[in-house]
Amino acid sequence: MTSRTVTLLDVARTAGVSKSTASDALQGSGRVAEATRDRVRAVAEELGYRPNSAARRLRRSSTGAIGLHLPQTATRLDYYMNLAFGAVARAQEDGFDVVLLAPASSMGSAGGATGPGGASGPVASRVDGLLVIDPEVGDSAVPGLLDAGVPVVTGERYLGPTAAPTGAVICDNAASLTALLDHVTERGARRPAVLAPAGTSAWATALRATAASWGQEHGVDVALRTVPFAATPGEAEETTLALLRADPAVDAVICAPDGAAPGVLRAAATLGRPVGPGAPRPTAGEPTPLLVASCVDGTATRSAEPPVTAVDLRPAAYGRACAELLCDILAGRTPPDTVRRHAWALETRASTTAGPA
Repeated sequence: MTSRTVTLLDVARTAGVSKSTASDALQGSGRVAEATRDRVRAVAEELGYRPNSAARRLRRSSTGAIGLHLPQTATRLDYYMNLAFGAVARAQEDGFDVVLLAPASSMGSAGGATGPGGASGPVASRVDGLLVIDPEVGDSAVPGLLDAGVPVVTGERYLGPTAAPTGAVICDNAASLTALLDHVTERGARRPAVLAPAGTSAWATALRATAASWGQEHGVDVALRTVPFAATPGEAEETTLALLRADPAVDAVICAPDGAAPGVLRAAATLGRPVGPGAPRPTAGEPTPLLVASCVDGTATRSAEPPVTAVDLRPAAYGRACAELLCDILAGRTPPDTVRRHAWALETRASTTAGPA
């Protein structure tokens, strides 16, 4: 059989159960023994069964779609595009389409009032559940989305004073910046700086707090500068130039926003600061080598010259994880209030290492 011809009845017959039992097992509903549920799912996977999403929607009075709300700056950032692709791929495995909610739609201006709860009716009527990524306390759409009357999974925690989401997938952002600060000091940096993002997302808040707490713990005065959440390379360059001119002792710059690190490299070149630990410590009057790293990996960091050490947040896998948690909650496979953790990896490159990582 092929996936196009396998039916629910085929799965039921092969597993030795009734059609209704097979349906309950695959949807995570009904009173089905765990062993039976596992057997039915294994048979379905072996046969290549794919549910008829249209029929399933009719049975469940489902819209067959989930909504995806991204930060307003997301459209020009590789990170969020890769995250969205991962979410779409995972949602389709459960038969859901993904609807990207534009800011106006999310805020309810297309048929609903703005503010807490204002978007509930329009949004809830269009989707079975919502993914809200990097929710900002200052985003007026978020309270209404959290109160939309459908399950909501957030990518990162929401720090605002409104209803809690149904579930969340979080990264240890404090640990990732700590790893970068530890790395550059191990490579010889004595006066690190962090270009931290502005804003009220959990990511931005954690990075600013960690830069301060790491400095206190290690007895190091970390030079902290705030840049826009989605700072451009030009904005990062301008900030870095001002920083290095005011404080030439800075010997490492960690840039948070996605895609902004090449601006730090341009600033270093303008000031004659060699990038990387390969150059010897300077004598009087010679420029101090500069280590450069990024809190977000992507095309800009990998293709820079030199390539930039960065934290790989694995955005496509993160999007999959968010969509998977929402699908599991919708199917009853996972209880509400579930929080899952997403792993990151430190990718060391020539901007902080003397040779190949």
